[in-house]
Amino acid sequence: MSETLTLRRPDDWHLHLRDGAMLAAVLPETARHFARAIIMPNLVPPVVRGVDAAAYRDRIMAALPEGMAFEPLMTLYLTEDTDSDDVAAAHARGLVKAVKLYPAGATTNSASGVANFDKVRGVLERMADIGLPLCVHGEVTDADIDIFDREAVFIDRVLDPIRQNTPGLRVVMEHITTSVAADYVRSASENLGATITTHHLVINRNHILAGGIKPHYYCLPVAKRETHRLALVAAATSGDSRFFLGTDSAPHTDANKLLPCGCAGCFTATNTVSILAEVFERADALDRLEAFTSLNGPAFYRLPVNADSITLTKGHPVSYPKKIATGDGNVTVFDPGFDLHWHVA
Repeated sequence: MSETLTLRRPDDWHLHLRDGAMLAAVLPETARHFARAIIMPNLVPPVVRGVDAAAYRDRIMAALPEGMAFEPLMTLYLTEDTDSDDVAAAHARGLVKAVKLYPAGATTNSASGVANFDKVRGVLERMADIGLPLCVHGEVTDADIDIFDREAVFIDRVLDPIRQNTPGLRVVMEHITTSVAADYVRSASENLGATITTHHLVINRNHILAGGIKPHYYCLPVAKRETHRLALVAAATSGDSRFFLGTDSAPHTDANKLLPCGCAGCFTATNTVSILAEVFERADALDRLEAFTSLNGPAFYRLPVNADSITLTKGHPVSYPKKIATGDGNVTVFDPGFDLHWHVA
């Protein structure tokens, strides 16, 4: 007899869809399994105003294949010139669900991010007043800080002071990669949550570097030691409502991944649900998968859980495309390095 598992339809609380031909190609990979997703605003140019978010949402919906149901949850890109009135107005009409903080230079298309955090204090205070969450890419970008230490230093130098100086601000630490970050989230009594990606539950830094460089495993924040990966698995499978899924699925063409200075990002939208079922089963925590994928995120964002569901069936190895063809070039689908047995019906 086959094993089955039924979950409320999941959401993705951190997703890159890009734009144009890339958007059209990768959107169905998410919409096939996910009902909603927090859409990252780091386009070129970035999504900084309410009018930008509305236009981007319209382009996403225009690219959605007929018969698919999907709701993009829009965000604004925080800059040192962000207008707090514009943010509040976009929130009031239900257009945006969060504002995204990129430290300048931290990751793909983050050049317009924040360098002087004093310049955004007024916006953060307004967000605290209206209950609009701040999503943070939690890394410092100082050249003298080791890349493997940038998350921990960000917590001490940037995030904790922001939270102390802005009482009531609701913050999501996105794509956490260390036990330090997981412990920091657990230490907070309220207003702090964290997303964990699919790939950070699977790979450590050896997967990127040992035996030759593997560019399709290169991501930012970069994967850390195995002890940190295990800490993330423990957090994700714990049932703790402060941790929820944000895939950070980030499509780059193979040509751009394989450049001498290749792009950071793993494209996991296609097989995330099957991978997560394997990870949770190995941790003897399949009964907590629904909380991580479908319940905890809506609770933090104060949204209803999805009414419909998906069913997974365990059987022969799952077959999925190794690459997604786009108008810009092929995108490689993340390879977890092990067979997947949980099929999404």
